[in-house]
Amino acid sequence: MKKFRKVLDGLTTSSPGGTIGSPSCGSAAGTPTSAPTPKEIDIQETLVSENFQLCKTVRHGFPYQPTSLAYDPVQKILAIGCRTGGIRILGGPGVDSYCQHESGAAVLQLQFLINEGALVTACADDTLHLWNLRQRRPAVLHSLKFNRERITFCHLPFQSKWLYVGTERGNTHIVNIESFVLSGYVIMWNKAIELSTKTHPGPVVHLSDSPKDEGKLLIGFESGTIVQWDLRGKKADFRIYYDEAIHSVGWHHEGKQFMCSHSDGSLSMWNLRNTTKPFQVTYPHGKIQKDGRKESCKPILKVEYKTTRNSEPFVIFSGGLSYDKAGRRPTLTIMHGKAITVLEMDYPIVEFMALCETPYNNEVQEPYAVVVLLEKDLIVVDLTQSNFPVFENPYPMDIHESPVTCTAYFADCPPDIIPILYSIGAKHKKTGYSQKEWPVAGGTWTLGSHTYPEIIVTGHADGSIKFWDASAITLQMLYKLKTSKAFEKPKPAEGRAAELVEEDPFAVQMVSWCPQSRIFCVVGISAHIILYRFSKYDANTQIVSLEVRLQCEAEDVISPSDNENNPCFSESGSHSPQTHQQHPASPGSGTPEGNKDSIPCIKVKDRMVRVPPGYQAELVIQLLSVDGEPPQQITSLDINSAYGLLAFGNCNGLAVVDYLQKTILLCMSTLDLYGAADPYQRLTRSPRRNRQSTSGLTELSDNQQSIDMERSKSPTSDHVNGHCTSPTSQPKPRVPMGPEGPRLTRRGPGRPPFRKAQSAACMEISLPVSHTEVGYASRRAMLQQFHGVTMYSHDEHHTTAPFCWSDRESRENSFSRSRSSSVSSIDRDTKEAITTLQFGESYGRKGDALPTPCLWVGTSLGVVLLIPMSIPTDHEERMEETVTIGPSGTVLMLKGSVLHFSFLDCLGALIQSPHEVWRDPNASEDPDRVRKRKLVHFSASSSQDNCGEGHLAVVCSEKQAKVLLMPSQSCLFVHNITESSFVLQADVVSVSNSVCLACFCANGHVMTLSLPSLRPLMDVNYLPLTDMRIARTFCFTNGGQALYLSSPTEIQRITYSQEMCDNLQEMLGELFTPIETPEAQNRGFLKGFFGGNSHNFDREELFGEAAAGKGSRSLAQHIPGQAGMEGMKVAASGVVGDLARARIALDERGQRLGELEDRTALMMTSAETFSKHAHELMLKCKDKKWYQF
Repeated sequence: MKKFRKVLDGLTTSSPGGTIGSPSCGSAAGTPTSAPTPKEIDIQETLVSENFQLCKTVRHGFPYQPTSLAYDPVQKILAIGCRTGGIRILGGPGVDSYCQHESGAAVLQLQFLINEGALVTACADDTLHLWNLRQRRPAVLHSLKFNRERITFCHLPFQSKWLYVGTERGNTHIVNIESFVLSGYVIMWNKAIELSTKTHPGPVVHLSDSPKDEGKLLIGFESGTIVQWDLRGKKADFRIYYDEAIHSVGWHHEGKQFMCSHSDGSLSMWNLRNTTKPFQVTYPHGKIQKDGRKESCKPILKVEYKTTRNSEPFVIFSGGLSYDKAGRRPTLTIMHGKAITVLEMDYPIVEFMALCETPYNNEVQEPYAVVVLLEKDLIVVDLTQSNFPVFENPYPMDIHESPVTCTAYFADCPPDIIPILYSIGAKHKKTGYSQKEWPVAGGTWTLGSHTYPEIIVTGHADGSIKFWDASAITLQMLYKLKTSKAFEKPKPAEGRAAELVEEDPFAVQMVSWCPQSRIFCVVGISAHIILYRFSKYDANTQIVSLEVRLQCEAEDVISPSDNENNPCFSESGSHSPQTHQQHPASPGSGTPEGNKDSIPCIKVKDRMVRVPPGYQAELVIQLLSVDGEPPQQITSLDINSAYGLLAFGNCNGLAVVDYLQKTILLCMSTLDLYGAADPYQRLTRSPRRNRQSTSGLTELSDNQQSIDMERSKSPTSDHVNGHCTSPTSQPKPRVPMGPEGPRLTRRGPGRPPFRKAQSAACMEISLPVSHTEVGYASRRAMLQQFHGVTMYSHDEHHTTAPFCWSDRESRENSFSRSRSSSVSSIDRDTKEAITTLQFGESYGRKGDALPTPCLWVGTSLGVVLLIPMSIPTDHEERMEETVTIGPSGTVLMLKGSVLHFSFLDCLGALIQSPHEVWRDPNASEDPDRVRKRKLVHFSASSSQDNCGEGHLAVVCSEKQAKVLLMPSQSCLFVHNITESSFVLQADVVSVSNSVCLACFCANGHVMTLSLPSLRPLMDVNYLPLTDMRIARTFCFTNGGQALYLSSPTEIQRITYSQEMCDNLQEMLGELFTPIETPEAQNRGFLKGFFGGNSHNFDREELFGEAAAGKGSRSLAQHIPGQAGMEGMKVAASGVVGDLARARIALDERGQRLGELEDRTALMMTSAETFSKHAHELMLKCKDKKWYQF
């Protein structure tokens, strides 16, 4: 229970004015007002630490950097191994599991224990792992680490517990799958080849048992040597020495012949009757040249030889194209009889595998599909149709179709939004897929009881937006929007203009979506904003374009102002709205030169266009370049459908747009927003010198002084999450100044105007990693990596290069480096940016008695401004009269860049932003009837009649959080979130029927704080921030969930709610379902007699400890299952599941026993009745003579 009695203005203020560096947190103006304040605020906080636990839930998208593939033909599940040590196991809808090797070593090969619910993985660190798939979250049961030999190939025969392991030295070892120990039986390379052979045969590249006789093992060596080894006789049956290196081998199901693929693009067929030479050698893609020689071809990396009952066998292989055809895409070739079909792929082929009807290798295979694993895609080809169509992939494997540049996560969406988005998106689906169902349909999954509508929105480098249904831990594509369609196609530029053209001019930087009103806003990298409305009907429309100049000529911050008072603006109404034909003037933008260069980067379509149903562009706002300098990127955005307003800001200032009237209401530099209430002194601008071209993207400055200066800069002086952030840290360096003082170096013609979205989206930066700390010396260094460009500096004596770091810098880079909060340490090259915006009903001034529409503005210097607005309430007046806006001069201070605003009522409940109820703008209605807007307001006063007027404002910066009482602006609580790091993402979210403040820090910590008391509830060191992709895409949402882009192709969802962690097991799918193993076909007497004695082969007699002895302990070390807590939790959850199933089985058995007992009792009763009747009949007939019957 938190009680705040007699909360008066200025009670917690320790000084007349709060500064960034002071520990006090009173209002900026320390004079009490007569505004009504609550006598008592009584808030019951229900959240405790036990409500929070952090764990991963599910991973979506294509497995990043795949390396291997396996398929269980009975369970019908697919496994994909990755270079990062991850494994994705896929089945039917909802059956999608991700597990990770603790070592992080690449997965070289996967082998299912078919229909046994287990998987063997061979990793690049020469370790074998056995995974248990009979639980919803797979765990390692055993591991076997090879010490002296490198694993190159593994083979596990069907229904065998002995795994063959080939090594780089050419030896073949045998591992018992049940105990995961080595057998003493070893096939040494020098015994496999002839003694007369003088060269080593190379690593083992193939192992397989003969379909005709399981006691024969075919060993393929890289050099071209093939040996069939008799396991019983411990000798070689035959040896083949071929001139070309071998890549793979495929058997005919009868075991009489096999096919090899070679490095020269050839396929060789061998018959066991004559192994001296191949009876057929073909070059499928090698043509005969004029001089009679064959074309040289690329290697055939893999071949599969599959037979069918009613037609010719299939020969499927990858590679083999001729070298002279440059630029051809990777291919998969399907040879069926005389027909050869070449399927071109978009990406290189990693692995492929034919899916067959039978798991037995000695039966007719009957292939029906081919799974092809590409570097960035997964496709399945239908072999049952002559044109070989592909199946429609049910998994979200195309998240990375264009690199993801931003994400947004919405839980508890209106229930009608998902069906309508799906219905619109379904009209644009691709066609030409196979009509058959997706063949990988194993496992089971049921829709859990803890589901609610969730939507994930991803923005991409090509300007596209994708809406995904994320309900019930699944992910399904709903709708795709292409923002580039609002613009003309960019023409190829030449000369100086070409240097300024963005690689991806439509790349999405951030999105803002109101699901209730269905208004959607997109911020692009070319300093543009597009506003969309949703309609179920197509329409002819003309997009309105607004052009805005947002330039700042103010000089840099020096020290706190001596004037601590914050008077209101005297000319608050002087900022008159301007029509969209005009360009609102900013300081210094009215020069003739500026007008000449004031052109937007991309051109909006200026004609009527036909737009399909869905999201339709209504308004485009573009920032103009001034004086030849490209506009600064937009760093903050908020839209409110009830007010009909849109606000955005960047490093130069703030603009507010009325999107109903299509007018610009406010366009001011950050300095002008303060007026006389500016807490900082600013330098006057020095005279300009001639512009100088600055260094390019990867050019390293030779000036050591510049490197040292850059290292000393504040971690918050540049951009993160698209925000210019604040400079609040290191001791101020000595800045060399000329006679005219510090100067501003403008961007030269050689510097790109924007960061490259492509490179930012696909950043794979290797950051310095230590065992204790991971990160950077400063936020500036991190953010330069984040944006991929040399940051904009005001000091022309040095430049910075983001990618070329010295070893010394790498060692010193750490997120956890301490930072002070002194304003005097602010760098001279800092611009104050608008970092966050929030519309809402609040109190713009301390004397206000009633809440009014306000805009909360947060800056990179930790300053909070309130801008009250006067908005007409009547519909007709709203469309005709002007919205008046005047900054009130109210200033609040925090440490670090402001990241988030939220509002609570005096009962502690979250106040939602007012919104407009959606109505279709293109719906056919009565033309005489005026269409009025239906607004929904959430006023703080409506829910708190007992506790008076006012509300609580939660403000979070990258260093601290504050809870303020409005309208008195008293600081009730303050909490310093982190001293050694900084917050990257913060949000007020609902968890367990209450609200909390969730934060993600740059040092990898995820924290939650209670509201309003800001009491720490959870602090988990979740993951080291080794990739800026995580910082850019991490986002929280309601229900205790969050997500981030864990790789360029995958979205990782996590939960920090204990309730969801407890329910996670029932939400996940079952990977293993009990299925009867299909019986082998009856081979017949003659085939069994003449076809070999494969079924009489007992591996236990040969490989067991009694016959072969123990394997060498120094060669391989057995490691029991995961010792980490996560593994124990997973194993425990699996045990709990097994116990639950055992309990159910016991209940069913008890029920059957009960029924049996009832039937037994009934039979005993019947027997007693029969005995009684028989006895009565005996007594009746006892004294009768025989003739009396």
